[in-house]
Amino acid sequence: MRRICIFCGANPGLDPEFQQQALNLADAMAARKIGLVYGGSSTGLMGVIADRALEHNSEVIGIMPTNLVDTEIAHTGLTELMEVSSMSDRKQAMQETADAFVALPGGYGTLDELFEALTNAQLHLHSKPVGILNVNGYFDSLLTFLDQAEQQGLLKSYNRRLLKVGTTPEELLENLFQKQK
Repeated sequence: MRRICIFCGANPGLDPEFQQQALNLADAMAARKIGLVYGGSSTGLMGVIADRALEHNSEVIGIMPTNLVDTEIAHTGLTELMEVSSMSDRKQAMQETADAFVALPGGYGTLDELFEALTNAQLHLHSKPVGILNVNGYFDSLLTFLDQAEQQGLLKSYNRRLLKVGTTPEELLENLFQKQK
């Protein structure tokens, strides 16, 4: 695994643990010599994880639609900033560039990117692992919803298992490296 795409907020959130775990994930990835692919912003959790990865001299690739480069304050110190024409192109470029996908706390954009990666795995458009770092239970309600969808026969068990979960970066990375059963 050479690169992990991180989906996360362009805002830092209110819980300081969100930022701490973003830093810890960047540290854990750097220790494994894994590069970062992400949304390209210098703000929020995106900026936190990118800055820390750059401190480790890790490869950091940002992918951002041209119309957001000024709005989202594109990070200027990246290994590479890829400008694309749309959010759909951003997600496609992320999926082509990364070997795995991880969501940290975030909002609509984070969930959109996460679910597109999961849906494409479900449809066998890629076989890359997808996970979430469940910081302080941030994703508990989402996981409960997915369990309910499975229990109600709307999500097959093997597709439910496509989403790997960890409460620490180390646990999550170990889960990502395990083969799907």
